[in-house]
Amino acid sequence: MDQSIKGTAADWIEVGRVEDIPRQGSRIVKTGRGDIALFRTVADEVFALEDRCPHGGGPLSQGIVHGARVTCPLHSWVIDLASGEAVGPDEGCAGHCPVRVVGGVVHLGLMAFKEGCGHE
Repeated sequence: MDQSIKGTAADWIEVGRVEDIPRQGSRIVKTGRGDIALFRTVADEVFALEDRCPHGGGPLSQGIVHGARVTCPLHSWVIDLASGEAVGPDEGCAGHCPVRVVGGVVHLGLMAFKEGCGHE
């Protein structure tokens, strides 16, 4: 699997290996921006979201991963892993950043982090 996105080496931070993230699960990466939750799908896709639901601030890393979405453990908001957007009828979005996987190694593009648009 190669989820490559272009950029210089300085744009990407190595954060671990794909197999360190359980399928349909998550791991936390501590950054200067706060906690980033890495999610792995059944299809071995990896996504990175701010570990904070846009609704009530719940820890998305503790939610249930299904397909390419995660359900917040506090109020059951469903968040799209690729965009960070809440799935209707809810509105809001979690911050997210690009991920690339090269040779099984996961890298975060924190320089391209997109802020969330929570509606608390």
